[in-house]
Amino acid sequence: MAEILVLVDHADGAVRKPALELLTIARRIGEPSAVVLGAGEAAASIAATAGEYGAATVYVADGAEFAEQLVVPKVDALTQIAKEKGAAAVLVTSSGEGKEIAARVALRLGSGLITDAVELEAGENGPVATQSVFAASYQVRSTVSKGVPVVTVKPNSAAPEAAPAAGTVENASVAFTGNAAKVVSRTPRVSTGRPELTESAIVVSGGRGVGAAEGFGVVEKLADSLGAAVGASRAAVDAGWYPHANQVGQTG
Repeated sequence: MAEILVLVDHADGAVRKPALELLTIARRIGEPSAVVLGAGEAAASIAATAGEYGAATVYVADGAEFAEQLVVPKVDALTQIAKEKGAAAVLVTSSGEGKEIAARVALRLGSGLITDAVELEAGENGPVATQSVFAASYQVRSTVSKGVPVVTVKPNSAAPEAAPAAGTVENASVAFTGNAAKVVSRTPRVSTGRPELTESAIVVSGGRGVGAAEGFGVVEKLADSLGAAVGASRAAVDAGWYPHANQVGQTG
């Protein structure tokens, strides 16, 4: 069965929901293998969770580079593992960082890239991705015609489904290429107590219609009553109306 690499997104020692969705989707097109990078002491528990959701193998790589540099160390690791294992496809969460990683990996592999997929299915010539375009007015089905398909998948495209697999841990050695932007300081994100935008089943979003920054109060109250995340349109973010825009992200 074709091996599908899934880059596992994790935070604070736990696997994030979009990664479990990717493992679920990967089973539709082959045999999932998880890639866990820079997890430190949490790698074992993250690998165990990946195994619970279908990862037959979990490739683990660690090093100071993953914390000290942006994007490139993950690109180095994912590219090298994909080449060494002869992966049939590479799946990444469709976030800002995820898209940059995917694009760089596709370039290094000499492969095609599909972003913001909402569905994947097996096809005669490789995975077939479905994308929603023009505000979900149309659906486009695409395949990669050259190289190892690299696909980013939108969060909340599938419900995570457990399917226990071996989850055999294999330590991967990575030759880091350097030439990456370095992290010089970090500022802890202040928690709003609300669900993450990418993991919430309900999002209450505000835009030009709220009139000003003060108008987001009613958006927040409604979100809190529903146990929802808060989103902001690009116009509201660009106007500086929502002070927590960097925490919730843009919804359009």
